[in-house]
Amino acid sequence: MDSKYTHFFYDYLVSLGTTETVAKYLNMLALLIILIVVVSIIDYIIRKLLRGTFSQFAAKSKTKFDDILVANKAPRNIAHIIPLLIVIEYIPVVFIDFPTFENFIKKSLEVFAIVLILWIVRSILNTIKDYLKTLPRLKDKPIDSYIQVFMIFAWIAGFMSAIAVITDIPFLKFLTGLGAISAVILLIFKDTILGFVASIQVSINDMVRIGDWITFEKYGADGDVIEITLATVKVQNFDKTITTIPTYALISDSFKNWRGMSDSGGRRIKRALFIKQNTIKYLTDDEVEKLKKIQLITGYLESRQDDIKANNTRNDINKELLINGRNLTNFGVFRKYIDSYLKAHSAINKDMMIMVRQLAPTTQGIPLEIYTFSSDKRWANYEYIMADVFDHLIAALPYFDLEIFELPSTTSFNPQ
Repeated sequence: MDSKYTHFFYDYLVSLGTTETVAKYLNMLALLIILIVVVSIIDYIIRKLLRGTFSQFAAKSKTKFDDILVANKAPRNIAHIIPLLIVIEYIPVVFIDFPTFENFIKKSLEVFAIVLILWIVRSILNTIKDYLKTLPRLKDKPIDSYIQVFMIFAWIAGFMSAIAVITDIPFLKFLTGLGAISAVILLIFKDTILGFVASIQVSINDMVRIGDWITFEKYGADGDVIEITLATVKVQNFDKTITTIPTYALISDSFKNWRGMSDSGGRRIKRALFIKQNTIKYLTDDEVEKLKKIQLITGYLESRQDDIKANNTRNDINKELLINGRNLTNFGVFRKYIDSYLKAHSAINKDMMIMVRQLAPTTQGIPLEIYTFSSDKRWANYEYIMADVFDHLIAALPYFDLEIFELPSTTSFNPQ
């Protein structure tokens, strides 16, 4: 620019009798004020134009991406680019008489330019993250982890660029020099690197998604995953507390993911009744006739009784003692009753396994285990269904002359 304009205030002040030194400072100050005012006006106009244009476009378009872009202030950050370039261009004019100031301000503006670029990158990455979370097939993926990785590399590159600008060292030469301290960098960012690797493995292997119910006993976590980031996984426990787990712990330690249950057709019921061994017995014909009144097993008893009688007659079995030949037991009939009851229960999933099995005898009796699945997987409803089933079975035991084992209490020894 012509020195006539850059020294306009200087020449005018000197003509008024001001010393040259004071005139130079006042000339610089006047030019700086003019530059700041002009750039502020330009920045305001560009910001308004960009925000208005983006907002109008976002209102008319069907996609949510532009709306999220505006929400993350990307247009506002982009609007600062032109004013910044103008300032960098005219700083030499303002500080034409002060080369030391000019060098310092120019480097400061270049560092600010790096920061501005990082702001723009962050706005765009946050926009991409928020947009991808709106897509049904991606909303449960650890997108935050990948965005954080990109931002970490971006901030590292920005930090190194800023140092290169301040020290006047070429960027590539500065980058080469970092090889000497790479071991220190790896040590500092150990958790970040482990978290990054873990995030990739978690995503590729589909080990955990946002919304999954996981149980991680080592960290006391039992609830739903609400956030997966580069360094941590947040789990909201069922008591509404939050447990934070290192991301790399998901691949180094064992945990339970209940997603398979959630995606299946039912939730497993696996519980046993412990039957007193001395209440198990053979059934007489009169006792079988009495049990035939229980509708769920009437057909079964008639069929089995006919088969047993035919077999015993064919083999000339002496039935003066019940132990001889084939017989029905109250325990076996009760097991069949449970099977029929579960198959008739409206809340039990008939397409999944229904099994009633006898386990090995224990000192607390013989376990009779019910293994089945409820149709409703919601926790409260599942507990209600399971309680309803066992309420009925416990109440049904006396009809089969069976008893549940209980450890004796002080009242057990009181004389009647």
